[in-house]
Amino acid sequence: MAYRQQLLPMEKVFRDPVHDYIYIQHQVILDLINTSEFQRLRRIKQLGTTSLTFHGAEHSRFGHCLGVYEITRRICDNFERNYPTQAPGDGGWDDHERLVALCAALLHDIGHGPYSHTFEHIFHTDHEALTVQILTSPETEVNQVLQQVSPDFPAQVAAVIQKTYPNPQVVQMISSQIDADRMDYLLRDSYFTGTNYGNFDLTRILRVMKPYQSGITFAMEGMHAVEDYIVSRFQMYMQVYFHPVSRSMEVILDRLLERANDLYQSHAVDAEATPVRLLPFFNNNFTLHDYLRLDDGVLNTYFSHWRDSRDQILADLATRFLDRRPLKSARVDATTQPLIPTLQKLIEQAGFDTHYYTDINDSYDLPYDAYDPKMKKPRTQIELQQKDGSLLELSTVSDLVRAITGKVSGDQRFFFPKEMLSKNAENDLFKPIYQEFQQYILNDRLVVPH
Repeated sequence: MAYRQQLLPMEKVFRDPVHDYIYIQHQVILDLINTSEFQRLRRIKQLGTTSLTFHGAEHSRFGHCLGVYEITRRICDNFERNYPTQAPGDGGWDDHERLVALCAALLHDIGHGPYSHTFEHIFHTDHEALTVQILTSPETEVNQVLQQVSPDFPAQVAAVIQKTYPNPQVVQMISSQIDADRMDYLLRDSYFTGTNYGNFDLTRILRVMKPYQSGITFAMEGMHAVEDYIVSRFQMYMQVYFHPVSRSMEVILDRLLERANDLYQSHAVDAEATPVRLLPFFNNNFTLHDYLRLDDGVLNTYFSHWRDSRDQILADLATRFLDRRPLKSARVDATTQPLIPTLQKLIEQAGFDTHYYTDINDSYDLPYDAYDPKMKKPRTQIELQQKDGSLLELSTVSDLVRAITGKVSGDQRFFFPKEMLSKNAENDLFKPIYQEFQQYILNDRLVVPH
């Protein structure tokens, strides 16, 4: 039997708190899970600094990738049973596409690094480009497993990640406004953060999902389940992903890595605390091997070393990060943005280097975005299929979704040291500075003092 079709003698299962069981049926999937590149995902938190706000959010990218695989497997089962192709081009599901869809689902996040988005910002890495590299580079175990399916199979799986794969049904399973990736992370993140915002009826959504020639659609009777998913996603962004404390810890992490890099570039780093694994990134000359050696634990070990650095800023930022001492923040709008230089001057007078201890950070998201071909990266819109086969775009039939379509949600915040809000600074030299600063903050917002 060819490796492509090779099923395990007996399916294996992973016990999962979100999906109950995750069923592994193909030898290639089990072999991919057992590669060093995939096992590395156990050591990378799915939500980065969010566990410092919601203490249960310790789950890894490993569990999330398995979850995306499982949802994709269930979609394939539904399509094969209920919508199999009868003739080329009829819009039905061709189950020969199953393995490429399952592998893309399993491996879609394999290029993520430690504290991924912050790390990417500092070192200008791109997790999607690195995912493609891991899939296609002969030096990885993942590539060697994929090659056993067929010589062009790694490139096919990479094409799904890059959204260039010729079958839009496969691409939209993994990447669209309602895909296996988003459905798993909403349910998983909701479960582990202990919040209920991200819950929606996954079973019903999978039941009403249908393949058609241009991708994936949903039966009209499933509109309310899809609506519920859109609202859940909106709530998770507002309540969890954009939480000010998580963003504050990201700012500290960002500045901590930046300070270490700055010290290295100016040859001022302590010899005993030289972060050997990070040097290729400081030098902007890293290999895939260098990248795959990194995980959350490696970075945290360096942070622990940096606590004792002779450089006071590096030591202080490392301590703030490890001991969870977030910066404070206040919302900013167009009228109060001009106040920021004044506030930064006060922060400087209180003894802080504003480059490392302040930030203007914004987090915005579109809960649902109707297709607009003029956009740089047009989003795949959600289509509902009527009984006669005609399609309607979701926001044209859902008042609820129409109300939030194209509306940007989120806020912009100015982050600063908590010390600036000190009320008990009787013997503190900076007491008058703190008092002046506090006149600009009211109800979590920057305000013009009276």
